[in-house]
Amino acid sequence: MHTPVSNVPEEEPRAPQAEESPVVQEPSEGTGQAAAGPATSDIEQVEGYQRPDGASAMTWVTPPVEPPEIGEASFGRPPPLTEIVHGPDDRVQITNTSIYPWRVHCYLQITAADNSQWRGTGWFIGPHTVATAGHVVHIKNSGVPGRDGWVKSISVMPGRNGTSLPYGSVTSTSFRSVTGWTNSGDENFDYGAIILPTDLGSTTGWFGIGIWSDSDLLKTTGNIAGYPGDKPGATLWYDARGVASVNARKVFYDIDTAGGQSGSSVYHFYNGGRYGFGVHAYGGATTNSGTRIIQPVYDNFVAWKA
Repeated sequence: MHTPVSNVPEEEPRAPQAEESPVVQEPSEGTGQAAAGPATSDIEQVEGYQRPDGASAMTWVTPPVEPPEIGEASFGRPPPLTEIVHGPDDRVQITNTSIYPWRVHCYLQITAADNSQWRGTGWFIGPHTVATAGHVVHIKNSGVPGRDGWVKSISVMPGRNGTSLPYGSVTSTSFRSVTGWTNSGDENFDYGAIILPTDLGSTTGWFGIGIWSDSDLLKTTGNIAGYPGDKPGATLWYDARGVASVNARKVFYDIDTAGGQSGSSVYHFYNGGRYGFGVHAYGGATTNSGTRIIQPVYDNFVAWKA
């Protein structure tokens, strides 16, 4: 029996002004294996990785492996795919996924209402709450009888690395999103959450979330890790680059992604911790994009953590 709840944003979009302090919920490193240690810059300290400088030309990713990426359920799969590597591809694979922060990122195995199988990405924001895209938990406009609506179940696998599941798998049938997505399919409201029946996040840890002004975000380096389908099955990959632009409800960035990464955290470093400021959801010819965490989004995530 699954118990989805659809919440309505309570107020108009509002970001803090430049002189205001950010509004944040704190992260936690959990009680799992030793963490990777504090960050010393605005990107993760991954061996062999260096943030690229300057703009780069667009390239299309190889079609993903099975199961297909959850975005195809709502948006179809036009050639070329809609989540894009802005070449050259500088993503780097994370192999030690059992340590913080990598164990916060989750491979999602999704069973839709018609029992079709899909995949996506999510990230812990609390002991039993995984943030993700709205189209991960609720399918819109698929054109397939019996497929639209709340998905049937999602198996959450923190820090998955191929066949290795360092923290096992927990299946949820309880989901959250907002009516801007579930009723209207509006990409400006494409965010949601998975509520776990256990407190696995207390072991893995979680990222904080926060609200930052336009000017602050435009000075920020975005970091994304997730499970792209153009790489070996169910492996975690990372990339980072500066935020390119923002609007009232979205953030845009030239960070390489591919199908399977819908729902990934778009995060940065603040006061020594990792804080999500967006939820990755879409690709584009010059930039990829995610749902921005503004006050109504923040308020819903805080409520879904409770």
